[in-house]
Amino acid sequence: MNYINIEHRCNDNFCYMVNEDELVINLKTGKDITQVFLCYGDPFSAGIMGSQQEWEHTRIEMLERRELKEQFWWSIRVKPEFKRCRYYFELSSGNEKKIYMENGLFDVGYEKKPEMMLEFFTFPWMNPADLMVTPEWVKHTIWYQIFPDRFCNGDSSLNKEEVVSWAGPNEKVNNEQRYGGDLPGIISKLDYLSDLGITGIYLTPINLAKSVHRYDTLDYQQIDTDLGDKAIMKKLVKEAHNKGIRVMVDGVFNHTSCFCPIWLDVVDKGKDSPYFNWFFVHNWPLEPLGSNAKKKNYYSFAFIDNMPKLNTNNPEVIQFILDICEEWIREYDIDGIRLDVANEISHVLCKAMRNRLKTIKKDFYIMGEIWHDSTPWLRGDEFDAVMNYPFTGAVSNFWMDKRLTAKDFAYSIWRCYSMYMEQVNQVAFNMLDSHDTIRAVTKIGNQDKILQQLVLLFSMEGSPCIYYGTEVLLEGGGDPDCRRCMPWREMEEGKYQKIFDMVKRIIALRKEISAFSSGRLSFIEEEKARLVHYVKEDAKGKKVHIYLNCEEEAIQVIRKNNVLFSHLYKDGILEPNGILVYQQ
Repeated sequence: MNYINIEHRCNDNFCYMVNEDELVINLKTGKDITQVFLCYGDPFSAGIMGSQQEWEHTRIEMLERRELKEQFWWSIRVKPEFKRCRYYFELSSGNEKKIYMENGLFDVGYEKKPEMMLEFFTFPWMNPADLMVTPEWVKHTIWYQIFPDRFCNGDSSLNKEEVVSWAGPNEKVNNEQRYGGDLPGIISKLDYLSDLGITGIYLTPINLAKSVHRYDTLDYQQIDTDLGDKAIMKKLVKEAHNKGIRVMVDGVFNHTSCFCPIWLDVVDKGKDSPYFNWFFVHNWPLEPLGSNAKKKNYYSFAFIDNMPKLNTNNPEVIQFILDICEEWIREYDIDGIRLDVANEISHVLCKAMRNRLKTIKKDFYIMGEIWHDSTPWLRGDEFDAVMNYPFTGAVSNFWMDKRLTAKDFAYSIWRCYSMYMEQVNQVAFNMLDSHDTIRAVTKIGNQDKILQQLVLLFSMEGSPCIYYGTEVLLEGGGDPDCRRCMPWREMEEGKYQKIFDMVKRIIALRKEISAFSSGRLSFIEEEKARLVHYVKEDAKGKKVHIYLNCEEEAIQVIRKNNVLFSHLYKDGILEPNGILVYQQ
């Protein structure tokens, strides 16, 4: 038996409340393990702790198993009658059997020795207050991310600075160019977004800032005048809500702008400034911009001097940020907030934010920008979800690296869905690209392959998001070129109609087919190494089969009826980069 691959903890993604009555218990083992039983019961069934009586429990086989690259992931749900649960595992590898407890692996029978101080795994009490609760509406939301300056110019009178002519889809852009996109422009396109199938808008920063990207906030209480004002923002949210579209805004609280008044006060007065401890300043007076961060004169975002880092441990800063968020909810009626550089703001702030904002709006969505394992933020007392970059990477890497097989792809997807609680997976912010990445179609260089990825995105559990322009496969290189202008003129001329209709149909499938958003997923291994075949199943047992031909040759996949969507598929032949979706 391979002991080193056996892993379990009585917390996080290994053991958690999925509702007030049920526990999900997961176990990771090596692939040599052939059978697992869970032995569980109430800790006090044999008396109080320390009792010498043999503990009474139930023995049940763990039948649900996912295959990761190097391990198996076993899973089961149990319903402890009295809200307490003590348990251990019985593992089999061929003829070898072991008992797995909190303090290690033992021979079968060890668990029955009352003279030993036995260390069982224990979930002490299923307290409703500890349950990870995520907003129900997010599970069914289809997000559309908008970079305001490049989406649509609805009111040219708002532009206080000279703007350049709206760029075409093949023109590269940078952060110095202003194109005049604004909030009225977004309002003017709400009918378009509703028709596309969008039910949620995520706006990158809209507060007053120096730059066009606005991640260098000058004033958190003021809408950037190039975009509009508070009245227009209220109108945007109200009209979006009338069309069944939720609105999420960007909260940039890790850092401010070097032109922010509170930072300028620190630059001017040093320790005499009431805001000195709002930042991490180590040496004062400061040197010219560009020579401070790397010398540790103060901490900033990355090593960018013009984005000084806020001290989110400071109670005054925490209160300031919470007041801002509350103002946004009460004044604009927003539905969610995406926290920029969320892994660098303090856990103290994150916990206080959840308590405050969920009190104001119970189903408010709090989502963080974190690119790595985000477990510490997803325990039920901080965020609802994060931007699911591990999912983005799993998808991108498979299509970029032809050496990877469909089985490798299944491993990477199962890894993503084994990282967090079920509740988190249901509202995970899944995307193919964003304002921070090269656009997916530019990276892969093939429109048919991106259509395959979009089918995958919309048929996976979580809350899918497309970056503006993805519905016409807008190109764009790395930041800032990924922020090109929306090609409205070309769209009106019908240049993208065929692509648009296909993407719209894929989005519609997400709404029409309940299996698409379900967590019931199984991968089917095919003879061809890069033929991806998976099955989604809804709560009523209805199944949908999805084939994505990532081979370089055509493959015969015979299906005569119940075809929901296909591309490059005819007469039972699925061409390279083809798609087939059918209902069983």
